[in-house]
Amino acid sequence: MKRSEPQQNTQVRNVFFVSDRTGLTAETYGKSLLAQFPDLEFVTVTLAFVDTTEKALQAREQINEVSLKSSLKPVVFSTLVDDNEQYIIESSQACVINLFHTFVGPLENCFEMESAHRQGLSRTVFGDEGYLRRLDAIDYSLTHDDGLLPDQYQEADVILVGVSRCGKTPTSLYLAMNFSLKVSNYPLTGEDLEAETLPAFLLEQQHKLVGLTIKAVPLSRIRHKRRPDSDYASLQVCQHELEKARALFEKSAVPIFDTTNTSIEEIAGQVVKTLGVGRERSGMV
Repeated sequence: MKRSEPQQNTQVRNVFFVSDRTGLTAETYGKSLLAQFPDLEFVTVTLAFVDTTEKALQAREQINEVSLKSSLKPVVFSTLVDDNEQYIIESSQACVINLFHTFVGPLENCFEMESAHRQGLSRTVFGDEGYLRRLDAIDYSLTHDDGLLPDQYQEADVILVGVSRCGKTPTSLYLAMNFSLKVSNYPLTGEDLEAETLPAFLLEQQHKLVGLTIKAVPLSRIRHKRRPDSDYASLQVCQHELEKARALFEKSAVPIFDTTNTSIEEIAGQVVKTLGVGRERSGMV
C-alpha cells in the first residue's frame, strides 16, 4: 500500500486508487483528474492487487473506516475488472469512479462486441517484450542511482544531473516505470561544482543529459530534514551550489528543468519531449 500525505494540517479529501494489478493506471488517471482541482488537498492511498472477493471486502472495510473518521466522503478511483469485486467497492461509503467501465462500455459499442472482461490482459495484448523492457529499465535505473557505475552511462537513455536532493531519483524511477527508459542520475559533488566544466564522462553523453534544479529555500528545507543544522542544508550553500550547477549546465547546453513546483509526471513528460526518447508505455496495469 502506498500513501501520500498532505503538506499542511488542513482539511483534506481522502482518495483511494484500487486496482487488481499494480495500481499505476488508477494512480495516473486519478491524479490527472485531481490535478484539475488545485485548490483542494488530498491524502491518497493505493490498494493494489485487489484480485479476490476477500481482498475487495478488506479494501471496502478500509475505505469505510476512513469515511467514518472524516466529514468528507472519500473518493475511490477503481480499475477493477471483476464485476463482483467492483460491486463490493461500489457498496462502500465513498464516491466511486470506475475508470475501467467508463471506457470499456463505449469501446464495446464502437467495436460491436463484448470485451474479454478478464484481469491482466493488457500484458498479453501489448506483449511480453514490452513488459520485460520495462523491468530491465527499472533494474538499470535502480543500479545506476546516485552516481553509481558511471562507466556504464553509454547504456542509458537519459542521464539526470543536479545537486543533491533536487528530485533526481524519483524522476529516474518514474521514467523507467512509465516510459521503459534506462535512466542514470548523477549528483554533482563539491569538486564538480567548482570545476570549469561538467565531468568528461558526462560530456561524452551530452545528448542524453538533463539538468534538474530547484529553488534554494525549498532545497534548504529538504536538506534540513536529512541533516538538520548542517552546512549542507544552509541556505547560503544551497544557493551557491545551484548557481554553480546552472552555470555548468548552460555552458554545456544542457536542458534545465525546475522541480520546485512541478510534479514528477510533468518533469518526466518534459524530459521525454525535449530529448525525443519516448517509448511505448508498458501495457501492464
